[in-house]
Amino acid sequence: MKYTLILCVLSGLILCALIAGCTSPTGAAIPPVETPVTPPPTTASTSAATVVSTPVAVDTLPAEQYVDLRLTKERPDASIHLLFNGGKGEIVVQSILLRVTRSDGQVIESSMNDGTRKPRRGDEVVITGTRGNDRAEVFVTSAGKTYKVLDQPILSSPS
Repeated sequence: MKYTLILCVLSGLILCALIAGCTSPTGAAIPPVETPVTPPPTTASTSAATVVSTPVAVDTLPAEQYVDLRLTKERPDASIHLLFNGGKGEIVVQSILLRVTRSDGQVIESSMNDGTRKPRRGDEVVITGTRGNDRAEVFVTSAGKTYKVLDQPILSSPS
């Protein structure tokens, strides 16, 4: 009697395995569904075109003369800020010059060296920018040589 019960249970398990599909070959693969890739739509800009010249190559300060500079454009008034945060070479820095070419074509320069002392950590230069795209160039005079360390467009933030 026990043998017939065990035989029935085993037959039932084999039947369930066949119905569930557990015996199908493992090599059968379901092809993935291909989704078409569409490029994003291009939109024409309606803002006035601004002229910002292409940035040129910058010089790299030697490692022992490295200084940390942060260049930002503030959103509410479009002012451009250059902050001097010091660095390994802050002792040999003689002057730091910020030159901004505004989108209206005006060129404004401002220096951290006021003629009486060298730039110190925390010094900042602020130049009035435009709401358009301006270009900023930063020159550092260190150990008697002038390096152009930044040359980049400063983009206006979206409103």
